[in-house]
Amino acid sequence: MKTSKPQFLLAAPSSGSGKTTVSRGLMALLTARGMAVQPYKCGPDYIDTKMHGDVCGRPSVNLDTFMASHEHVEQLYLSHAIDADVCVVEGMMGLFDGYRRDRGSSAEVAKLLDLPVVLVVDARSAAYSMKALLSGFLHFDSKVRIVGVIFNKVGSPKHFSLLREVCDELGVECFGCLPKTTALEQESRYLGLDFSRKTDTDMLVSILDEHVDWKRLLDATTCKLEEYSDHGRKNQNQGRVIAVARNAESFSFLYQEHLERLAEMGEVVSFDPEKNEIFPDTTSLLYLPGGYPEKHLEILSKADRTRNAIRSYVGKGGRVLAECGGMMYLCETIAGDGGIFDMVGVLPYHITARKADRKLSLGYRQCLFRGQSLRGHEFHYTHFSDPQPQTLVQVYDARMKPVDSPFVGCGNVLASYTHLYWGEIDIDRLFEDSRHGNPSVTII
Repeated sequence: MKTSKPQFLLAAPSSGSGKTTVSRGLMALLTARGMAVQPYKCGPDYIDTKMHGDVCGRPSVNLDTFMASHEHVEQLYLSHAIDADVCVVEGMMGLFDGYRRDRGSSAEVAKLLDLPVVLVVDARSAAYSMKALLSGFLHFDSKVRIVGVIFNKVGSPKHFSLLREVCDELGVECFGCLPKTTALEQESRYLGLDFSRKTDTDMLVSILDEHVDWKRLLDATTCKLEEYSDHGRKNQNQGRVIAVARNAESFSFLYQEHLERLAEMGEVVSFDPEKNEIFPDTTSLLYLPGGYPEKHLEILSKADRTRNAIRSYVGKGGRVLAECGGMMYLCETIAGDGGIFDMVGVLPYHITARKADRKLSLGYRQCLFRGQSLRGHEFHYTHFSDPQPQTLVQVYDARMKPVDSPFVGCGNVLASYTHLYWGEIDIDRLFEDSRHGNPSVTII
């Protein structure tokens, strides 16, 4: 039986319009009013999902139509929406910006899930010109239902009155605004508001409560939720133990779906390399996610118990899946501005994280490995020092252009700079020879 509840996607004409501030603020406000708010994030972002979880008290889920099939994205959305009072999806970049025109965009997610869109618009230094901008977005794609607008950085009540007139002429709801204030501008200089401090959250909630008609927004975005079916997802738990490195910074880039997949496979045990912790001897899979190990090189280098435990585990043929920061940690050394620090040393490579050596590698990645199509996202400034490693397989970007992004292996260790999305893949097959079904023993 279908149910109805408020559910909407917050989007913007471009990055920097304020959708992240509005998204987090609304999530915090609705949660403070006693609602169970299920947060989502379009795209591969890790930072925003962590902030969502902090203000909502429940994990935020990534919805990405490049890394996952439409069917999988739809099931992800529905499975987490079923017990929520309201669902809030934060878009990415501009509404129609994707990896290929509008493919993979927030608009594609909105159409796939039939979600109404609330547009967050930076209204600085503009009034009636907003009509041209909004008219373009309202009529660009008739399948995208833009139900209303929230204006950001509004200079005065008179300015807001002019903007409301624009919405009236276009026949689109104006749900309110965020006034241009020194407090918000000062706190937004680095990665948006610092929601780790309760005072910032309270301030934003107070501003939104006063200037945004959130009750009318909820009424305007209430629509039917499709029935959820798990399509027979199987619990593969065979008494296995999966160890996951977890830390606030060094190993923090985790998709919620990954944790749920691992929990289906066995008992998930977390350990913190920065605290020199070790994992059970019975571990059947070690997962080292990405993060910022380059910020904590001395601590990680001194954590001998953890490093020795990983080396021993790998030496016995243990399976390891390492991504970006996790891969860096497995290398021989990482060079930072404070010196060169020894890491685990099971991958015979060296990483430089020096400021002078930094270069940005960014974008979607894909490859075919052992009969499976692997997709993910890459974002880092560090890189391999010479000599460069060989790759097990050619990696491509979203447009199928070859990229220099090694996918490396050593024994039963698989590692790359790409944060893979494995919500739909068979993890065990990654470690098997596709011809014989045997564990991988490839060493490069």
